[in-house]
Amino acid sequence: MTLFQLILLVAAGTIFYLFFKQLFSSNYPKRGVDFDANISKEQIGGLMQPERTFSRPAAPRSRIDELIAMADVAAEQGDWLEVKKAMQSAQILDEHHADVLRRLATSLMHMHDYGEAKTVYESILATHPEDDLAEASLANALHKLGEEDAAIVHHQRAIELDADYAPHCYNYANTLYDLGRHDEALEYYAKALAIDPEMDEASKMIQELRRDH
Repeated sequence: MTLFQLILLVAAGTIFYLFFKQLFSSNYPKRGVDFDANISKEQIGGLMQPERTFSRPAAPRSRIDELIAMADVAAEQGDWLEVKKAMQSAQILDEHHADVLRRLATSLMHMHDYGEAKTVYESILATHPEDDLAEASLANALHKLGEEDAAIVHHQRAIELDADYAPHCYNYANTLYDLGRHDEALEYYAKALAIDPEMDEASKMIQELRRDH
């Protein structure tokens, strides 16, 4: 046997010795023992325990929802310009989104941009013809613009859609009062107060009109 053959024999013996030593020892990974699951008990509980359920990540808010939330914060602070900017940005994403249009129109009314507010309210009613609040708000914008005949039509439409909402009667009464139609205004102030006995504004206007008579 040559020296080279002897070296190969020793190497082979060493390899076999190490292999069988590892095979018969306990130092090798065992399924389910050496590796812990990376999923929390709350997540895997649904598999083993019926009373547990899989946890779910919170659904991300859409960009429009984020802009609406920003607008609502700005409205609470009385920053109507920021409300307008946020809603104009939201319009780029969805120009017919009713909640966006309502907030935009409200900001325009507070900024005394009644012409633009009128356009937005008409846009809302084009897709939501049963929206009594949009009808009443459009009537208010028209009244501010001096379009009294149209204002009266939309006030009456708002009342027709929801006759049990006191502000509709009250707002209509205000328009009638401004037009000098005081008897009709008194009638609708009284209707508003009958619907909502705690509407102090209507009560004060009734007292004023009755005193003048």
